[in-house]
Amino acid sequence: MVQFIRALRAAGVRISLAESVDAMKGVEVIGATERDDFHSVMKTTLVKENKDQGTFEYYFPLFFGSGQPPMQNIPDNLTPQQQETLKQALQSLMGNMDALKDMLRQLLQGQPFSQQQLSDAAQRMGMQNADDMNMRRQMERMMNRQLNMQQLQQLIDQLMQELEQMGMEQGAREDIREMLQQNAEGLSEQISQFVGKSIAEQMADREPDPKPDLLDIPFTRLSDEDVEHIRDEIRRLAARLRSRASLRQRRANTGTLDPRKMMRANMRYDGVPLELRYKTRHVKPCLVLICDVSTSMRYCAEFLLTLIYELQDQVARTNSYIFISDLVDISMVFEEHEPQAAVERVLMDNPPGYYSTDLGSSLATFKRDQMGKLTGKTTVIVLGDGRNNYNNPRTDIAQEMQRKSRRLIWFNPEHPSQWGTGDSDMLQYAPLSNGVYRVSNLRELAAAVDKILTDG
Repeated sequence: MVQFIRALRAAGVRISLAESVDAMKGVEVIGATERDDFHSVMKTTLVKENKDQGTFEYYFPLFFGSGQPPMQNIPDNLTPQQQETLKQALQSLMGNMDALKDMLRQLLQGQPFSQQQLSDAAQRMGMQNADDMNMRRQMERMMNRQLNMQQLQQLIDQLMQELEQMGMEQGAREDIREMLQQNAEGLSEQISQFVGKSIAEQMADREPDPKPDLLDIPFTRLSDEDVEHIRDEIRRLAARLRSRASLRQRRANTGTLDPRKMMRANMRYDGVPLELRYKTRHVKPCLVLICDVSTSMRYCAEFLLTLIYELQDQVARTNSYIFISDLVDISMVFEEHEPQAAVERVLMDNPPGYYSTDLGSSLATFKRDQMGKLTGKTTVIVLGDGRNNYNNPRTDIAQEMQRKSRRLIWFNPEHPSQWGTGDSDMLQYAPLSNGVYRVSNLRELAAAVDKILTDG
């Protein structure tokens, strides 16, 4: 039980010391004689989250058996005459197969592999170096070869042919074959159990790898679990950015003196500077977001939109648009719903599909319908990898947008070394922008948003 709990922890299941003790106490009360009851007690006390149920069910049979019926001694189920025929068939087979003689006898008698047999085979194939459950199938194949399981199947076929030639009736032969196959399956199951348990124990003994900070995991490598954790983290991250913005504003209010404001405020004191006035440094930005929500960009777009709308008290105004093949105005959705609910609805209503990314067409739509939203106070943020499926990039519109706005900024998750490769038009867009931020993970994305808020 202790090894099992350690293996579950190594596989990522959160189990506290108190929960381990609960499992021990539960088994003490229920007992360990009934497999189903034992399984239920362990699962109830150790598994808290639905996502961990599959892990529990995978590891449980490795430590407590699969519940498969035991192997049987085949000669005990035969008549004396059938036993004699089987003995003669075996003797005729053993001439050139001494290496498999003990193996076949073991199969007929229903004897599982001894621990020594399994350990010796594992040592020969280097099982001691396997500490990742992804290696299990490979290790099982190697163990089967080490223990001659493939040759054993061939030997069963040859034995059946010998029995047929010696005149054993078909029904008896089929019964023997079925029992041999059941015993062979028992041996295969034993090998699978041994390999899985060995790897699980070595995983438990290994020092756990330090988990990467969620903020530093690239968006392209996020698991479903990571995405859920990030969604929970977004609000806390926004609160930290809001606190930093407020701190900057307080510092700005005690920064550079403003002589003109100070002289006017102190005229009633005959010009004596009793009341100090400071220059206002921070101006809330007016934002226009244009986000690529194609398959490769969806997580990045989701997190950016959520973060920006969680920080609306730091922004003067935000107009948001998404695109795959064409531009869609989503600003109204955020006026009607909370940020995370709004993002979920936007992505649900605009799924990736057969259509391909076309930023050029989307920019043309923006010019036709939305160009009036740009003023000298507007910061345009384009979120995308610049990959345009060999369509017209419409750099002329990007240049016009940059000219009419205060600045045009790109958020791009790709490394600059990938710009210009394949269908990337980023080398054409970058010179027309006031800056490009790389946003391949949440930390970089948050830093880019913070920078925009800093220099409103």
